[in-house]
Amino acid sequence: MVLTDTAIRNAKPKDKPYKVADSQGLYLLVNPRGSKLWRVKYRMNGVERKLALGSYPEITLAEARSARDAARRQLAHAIDPNAAKRQARIEAGIRAGNSFATVAEELIEKREKEGVSPRTLEKQRWLLRLLGSDFGRRPVSEITPAELLHELKKQERRGRLETARQVRAFASRVFRYAAATARAERDPAQMLLGALIQPRVKHFAAITDPDSFGALLRAIEDYQGDPAVMHALKLTPHVFQRPGELRQMEWAEVDFGKAVWTLPEVKMKMRQPHAVPLSRQSLAILMSMRELSGKGKYVFPSVRTRARPISDNTVNAALRRMGYSKDQMTAHGFRTSASSLLNESGKWNPDAIERALAHMVAGSIRRIYNQSAYWPERVEMAQWWSDHLDELRSGGSE
Repeated sequence: MVLTDTAIRNAKPKDKPYKVADSQGLYLLVNPRGSKLWRVKYRMNGVERKLALGSYPEITLAEARSARDAARRQLAHAIDPNAAKRQARIEAGIRAGNSFATVAEELIEKREKEGVSPRTLEKQRWLLRLLGSDFGRRPVSEITPAELLHELKKQERRGRLETARQVRAFASRVFRYAAATARAERDPAQMLLGALIQPRVKHFAAITDPDSFGALLRAIEDYQGDPAVMHALKLTPHVFQRPGELRQMEWAEVDFGKAVWTLPEVKMKMRQPHAVPLSRQSLAILMSMRELSGKGKYVFPSVRTRARPISDNTVNAALRRMGYSKDQMTAHGFRTSASSLLNESGKWNPDAIERALAHMVAGSIRRIYNQSAYWPERVEMAQWWSDHLDELRSGGSE
C-alpha cells in the first residue's frame, strides 16, 4: 500500500508507536504524543539500519520519497546513508565555523595584536555590521561576487558611494585572509573593482589667498564661545594638524620645556609617531589653556564632560558661526592653507613641509631619514609660520 497525504493526516496517535508503510523501505512512525517521523529502512553489509529524514508536515510526502531515493542511490554506490548524513552535518558545522563574520572577526583580532589603532578596528567592525547578519553567516568559501555586489548596491542606493567602496575593500581583505588560511580559494571582492560607482574625490575647502587668510585669522581672534573651542580654533592654524588629532590632544603629549607636541602612532592616520615643533605663539595658547584644563587628560575637553575631548565637528561649527560656509573653509582646510602658503613662500624644503603635515613619504629608508633630517628646519619653519600668521592677521602679507 502506498501512502497518501490524506492517509498521513488521518493517522491518529495510539498508546504505542506504530508504523505506516509507504514503499521501498519508507515509512511514517506515529508516536503516542502525535509526532509523525519519516524513516527509511535499509540494509548495509547484511545489517538492517534506519535513516531519519525528519518530521511531517515539515518534510512532505514528496520530499520524503525524494530523500529515500537519494539514499538508495548512495547504497547503490556502497555508501552508508547514515554515515553520509553525519559527514554532511560535520561539514556544515565546519562551514558555519568558517562564516564570513567569523573569519572577519578573527582577522580583526589579528590586526589588534599587530598594534592597529582602536579607531581603525572599530571602523572595520562597523563595516562588517554594514554587510548584515545574513551575509555574515554565509560560509566564506561559498560567497559569490553577485552576493557581495547585492550588499554593496544597498549602500549605493542610499547614496553612500564612499561607504560602498570601503565595504568592498574590507571584504576583499577578509577574503584574502581566508585564502591565506586555507578557508577560501578566491577573493570575489576583487572581481567587483569596476562594478561600483566611483565617488568624487573630496577636496576640503580652504582659503589660500594671504589677504583672505589674514581676515580669517582676525575673525578667529574676535571669536567668542566656549574657551576650549576658542583656544582650539586659535591653535589650529599654527600647528595645521588633522582636526581629529588636534581635538584629541592630551597634556601628556605636550613637552613645554622642549616645545614639542608628540603624537603616538595610534592617533596618526599613517600609523607612525609624529612630533610637532611648537612656536612661541603655540606655547602661549597652550599655557593659557592649561590654566583651564591642565588638571584633566585632554587639552580641549568637552563642555559636557572633561573625560572626552571636544566633538569632531566643533571647529567647523565655529567657522560656520563666524560666517564661513563649508564651501569657503573647513577645519581640515587649515592644512591646505598652510601647505599652499608655505610652499609659495619658497623658503622651505618641500619635504620638510610634507613631514610637518605628517604625510607619508614613499620608501621606508626615506621615511626614516625624514623623521630626523628635517627637524631643525621644521623648528625654524614653525616659528616663521606663526610670525607670518601674526603679520597676516595684522593686515600684512609679507
